Amino acid sequence: MSRIESVEQLRTIYRQPKELAAKKVIPQLETHSKRIIELSPFLVISTMGEDGIADISPRGDAPGFVQVMDDKTIAIPDRPGNNRLDTLTNILGNPSVGTIFFVPGVDEVLRINGDAELRDDAKLRERFVMRGKLPASVILVKTKEIYLHCAKAIMRAGLWDASVQIDRKSLPTIGQMIVDQVGGNRPTQSHEGVKREYEKVLY
Repeated sequence: MSRIESVEQLRTIYRQPKELAAKKVIPQLETHSKRIIELSPFLVISTMGEDGIADISPRGDAPGFVQVMDDKTIAIPDRPGNNRLDTLTNILGNPSVGTIFFVPGVDEVLRINGDAELRDDAKLRERFVMRGKLPASVILVKTKEIYLHCAKAIMRAGLWDASVQIDRKSLPTIGQMIVDQVGGNRPTQSHEGVKREYEKVLY
């Protein structure tokens, strides 16, 4: 096996992209990208830490939880998490982000790359009130590149096929897995107990 070290070497084993795939990148939101964002309950956002280590984080809520502010800006509320703040601190050091939006039942996904900033304006946060709770902050992303990914990855994964879903109890609880990884006192919560705890702090 040889190590690939140049684009030229890489291109000897991959054919050139089709014209439509090569040209599909657009700089701003239009009808279809706006509609996908409106329908999407889940995205992943990638950032880069000052240590040079890449990071990626999930974000999810009811469909339309990400709002289109204008043709070049989307707003993502920051709901309660583990308070490590990896994504947010990374943005402060390097504003470049990538996002991928998923819509259940749709095999194509939408990618938006751009520059992000963090805001805690009361008026902006009020746009994302949920169960009487405001997000602590909002991530604004100014778009640079927008494009649709074809369906092949989701099709290969069978991501929306209920028949391939596993029983959650096939894995330990997250608390048990983390204790196994880093040590500490083994938690006693059941899967159901963990879920109940999550539901108390979703917003």
